[in-house]
Amino acid sequence: MAEELLLIDGSTFCLSDGRGDLGDDGMQGLFAADVRHLSEWRLLLEDEPVRLLTSRVIGHASARIFGTAPGADEPRSPSVTVVRDRNIAGGFRETLSFENNREVEQRLLVKLIFAGDFADIFEVKANGSNGAPAPPDAPGAPGGATQITRDDDGVTLGYSKGVFHRATKLGFSVPFSLLDGGGCAAFDIVVPPRSRRELAVSITCCMSRGENAAASHPVQKNGASAPADAFLGGAPALITDSELLRHTYGQSLNDLAALRFSPTEDASELIPAAGLPWFMALFGRDSLITAYQALPFAPELARATLATLARYQASAYDDFRDSEPGKILHELRRGKLAALGEIPHTPYFGTHDATPLFVILLDEYERWSGDQAFARSMKGAALRALEWMQSDGDRDGDGYLEYETRSSLGLPNQCWKDSWDSIVDRRGRLAAAPIATCEIQGYAFDAKVRGARLCRELWGEPAMADRLEAEAANLKSAFNRDFYDEDTGTYVLALDVNKRRIDSVTSNIGHLLWSGIVAADRAGAVADRLMEPDMFNGWGVRTLSANEVAYNPVGYHTGSVWPHDTGMIAEGMRRYGFRAKASTLVTALIESAAFFAYRLPEVFAGFDRARTEMPVEYPTASSPQAWAAGTPLLALRTLLGLDAGATLSCAPALPETFGRTRLEGIHFRGNRVTAP
Repeated sequence: MAEELLLIDGSTFCLSDGRGDLGDDGMQGLFAADVRHLSEWRLLLEDEPVRLLTSRVIGHASARIFGTAPGADEPRSPSVTVVRDRNIAGGFRETLSFENNREVEQRLLVKLIFAGDFADIFEVKANGSNGAPAPPDAPGAPGGATQITRDDDGVTLGYSKGVFHRATKLGFSVPFSLLDGGGCAAFDIVVPPRSRRELAVSITCCMSRGENAAASHPVQKNGASAPADAFLGGAPALITDSELLRHTYGQSLNDLAALRFSPTEDASELIPAAGLPWFMALFGRDSLITAYQALPFAPELARATLATLARYQASAYDDFRDSEPGKILHELRRGKLAALGEIPHTPYFGTHDATPLFVILLDEYERWSGDQAFARSMKGAALRALEWMQSDGDRDGDGYLEYETRSSLGLPNQCWKDSWDSIVDRRGRLAAAPIATCEIQGYAFDAKVRGARLCRELWGEPAMADRLEAEAANLKSAFNRDFYDEDTGTYVLALDVNKRRIDSVTSNIGHLLWSGIVAADRAGAVADRLMEPDMFNGWGVRTLSANEVAYNPVGYHTGSVWPHDTGMIAEGMRRYGFRAKASTLVTALIESAAFFAYRLPEVFAGFDRARTEMPVEYPTASSPQAWAAGTPLLALRTLLGLDAGATLSCAPALPETFGRTRLEGIHFRGNRVTAP
């Protein structure tokens, strides 16, 4: 059997086996807006599966599958060839072509077996392939059974439970019969000699406006990404001697094009979803960082991300959702569990870094785009974000941002390393909340500096600008006192509830360079520490030093390598003038992409390069994943030394291995610029 086929178009994706069938694996299906609309989809000829010849994904949203009729008596010269052409852009469409290779007429019994369990993405993740029992509210439980109805040209699978309604409409281009209680469409296909006949299928995933399934509307109406050609055509052209760099850049742009989606039914903005398969949704932190990475290449992602997150900015307290006025969301879901109020993702606000990152991106977007009107329109949202940093974000009023969940289903860690065991000291002890991680303080410092510029230059708030600049200066001074460890010569990971230092050495300190909070006379030591063998594994920077008690090369945040993390560290090194080190990190990342078909994954294992000679895959890494796709774009900015000011400055520091490299058509303040 060929490898599984994964097609993606915004928040809609389809995972099938190599034949194009769904259902062999509990993770397979056609998903739209966090719900599995098809859990089974099988093609049978004469009651047997098609014999697969070959199958390929074409682009990000289509696939072509070649097979033959399964007749065991003629395996070497089959009489019928079958082609499945599938495309999910804007809706699922599949054309089945049956070609008769003989001089006599062929009559085929074609069956399409289908089922829809309408499982929430969280249910699929929990129960798909690990044998775990289904939760009490499993799909098909009383009050939530799938109903099948027929009309002249197709079938509708409908599901309702409480306020949650979904439907899947199947349309067929030729007459059919329903068999097996309604879960099988049968077709009598006659193919003349040396001829071809087609069966076209359309599948529409719908959200119902009410109890009447006929009033439903397609999930894909606005959820589908805009044409990829327009997005790709608007990106700068990379001219380089390096095939590796060119292929990696192209794959990154294609992945970002595929991941764009609209998180609401009527929104026009297209933003990057976090990643496949489990995170095809709006994530504040992920979208903000991805948009930052892509600013010189696709500034529209930043504008859309900022506008969308401002629309969902918290306005009230809600413990279940970890919501506080002014806070930027962590995650928004549209599936069954969210609709029924069983999870807090409506949206959920359990992130402590998205709020300062919102201000950072807004300032950086204005610098690159020159879009002052939009920046002024975001004044209210940005000031509310800055106010949250001064109030609820700083739980004890000590000047640092500390997090602690109040939700029964909340995340214990609300930094980018949001797994339960990520904040750990040198003895392997977990930090007790409230926790102030170091990189969030860096983001807060940067947000205050940038907020001050916006207040002074665009918003007519000079007094606020003065206040923010004073707060930033005080924060930087206090941080370099309280978070710096003389014994290790670098910064600690965090302070816990008792202001005890969580003193493990981690990649988080590299984000301090990116934010600019590091004292100038300490920056060199931080950069050097990150390049030590226990941190830099030859492909990227480990999330946790290999010398630490909790180190695990396949720990999600305790020893693995995250490309976006290393990319931000490299950009931070460039900020402080360590161009050679930055180039080394960027080169290693791009070289690692060659082992993943030029697509950087979300994360890979932390094993040493000299030992493995290849980056080792992480077992559950998302791919494609938004900020991994954005990493090569930020890497190009790092290598070319691009900064947006009154003019676009360019100070290249390219490794010889990449040869001549330039970007033509960089987006800068309404113009298209070439660098170098």
